Amino acid sequence: MERIQNLKSNVWVDGEKVTDVTTHRAFQGVIKSQASLYDLQHDPTIKDIMTFKSPTTGNRIGTSFLRPLTKEDLEKRRKMVQYWAKTSAGMMGRSPDYMNTNLMALAAANSLLDAQGSLFAENLANFYEHAREHDLSFTHTFVTPQVNRSELYYESEERIVAARIVEKNADGIVIKGARLLATQGGITDEIIVSSSGLKMFDEPFAYFFSIPSNTDGLKFLCREPFSYRSSTWDHPLGARFEEMDAIVTFDSVLVPWERVFVVENVEVANTLYTESSYKQLVLHQVVSRQVEKTAFILGLAQAIVDTIAIGEYQHVREKIVEIIAFYESMKSLLLASEIHASFDKWGTMVPDLNPLAAAITLYPKQYPRLVEIVQLLGASGLVSIPTEKDFCSPIKEDVKQYMQAATCDATAKVKLFRLAWDATMSAFGSRQTLYERFFFGDPVRFVHGTYREYDRKEFVDDIYKFLEK
Repeated sequence: MERIQNLKSNVWVDGEKVTDVTTHRAFQGVIKSQASLYDLQHDPTIKDIMTFKSPTTGNRIGTSFLRPLTKEDLEKRRKMVQYWAKTSAGMMGRSPDYMNTNLMALAAANSLLDAQGSLFAENLANFYEHAREHDLSFTHTFVTPQVNRSELYYESEERIVAARIVEKNADGIVIKGARLLATQGGITDEIIVSSSGLKMFDEPFAYFFSIPSNTDGLKFLCREPFSYRSSTWDHPLGARFEEMDAIVTFDSVLVPWERVFVVENVEVANTLYTESSYKQLVLHQVVSRQVEKTAFILGLAQAIVDTIAIGEYQHVREKIVEIIAFYESMKSLLLASEIHASFDKWGTMVPDLNPLAAAITLYPKQYPRLVEIVQLLGASGLVSIPTEKDFCSPIKEDVKQYMQAATCDATAKVKLFRLAWDATMSAFGSRQTLYERFFFGDPVRFVHGTYREYDRKEFVDDIYKFLEK
């Protein structure tokens, strides 16, 4: 927390510059929650899961940076991710393990950068080691602003919107423009900026680099905070896990050459993500978290059923079993990816992509259904939610009398239903639904990728063999 506080990054919320992100209402909850994740790495009872010995110093460092070399390493990474995810009910999609995994996956295949010269591959390897040894935290931005998404749109150089390289000099590259959508922007050590899916003439937009969050000319323009109150009683999720999203602007930001990994090379920028094992390794982290989030929703739904005694109804049981079936499916797909893991050409133990692709295809469609089930089970109870102050006011006896439940008193019932409301109906909960819809990019585009990549020849051959019998 002190490290982030001392950065004094250029962060703006609601038209005002933030002087201290660690105490500002928009960030103080998530920063404390993030700090608690690092504290878990010092828990002696789980240190063998949360940390591993550095191959260069022998010091214990965070497992989220671990490059898996065995199936046991993949299992260790999963357990570590799920320890962290459980503390936030899976609601912190950009906890440090996400970008640490990104960086590890790309650094493991850094030879793909050799097409630009060995310097860039060395830069990435050196930076990965630096981040690993210092346990850095990252935000990132991989997306350009939504100005014109048509296929034939090319931006004018006279009026720059999307961040682009405007100059190269002896010190590095100069970036000007804006990028979306930096979750936890301004409250991490560094920001990783990268591009892929570029078109033929997109050289100024072909880059990959990392810079400190307080770099001169770098600014984070945040949306409205969804942590409306600091009370964890009233906002049990939003007050603790609200991950701010920000537009990132680059006002002629200088990126030193030692921090540049890709520069003006469209082919390398694209193949770094398609030819490395980036997708498999990152999806393994994502699905590990989503399994824990689904477990939380299952527990939340069943708690509502028990509290108001509606478990005798068939339609209620059907809804609970629907969540169970999805939870077990996600868990099985994750474990299958580890069972069928294999080495890639760089010697990294990589989980099987197919079950992970299936999981990440299902989740954007199924998560809104999980939310709907909680809403259907809670019904009007999700809006009959007095605040903590009501229980300490002159009307407290009325509240206690009329808000009680079949199996608990009014205080316990309202706390549970406020949790369900915050998970599914508040501004925080609504963001979670949108977030899971687009967590790994456009779900339709991902499905098209799976259609191209999934080998179905054996299944088709079996059909024709069957017809010949």
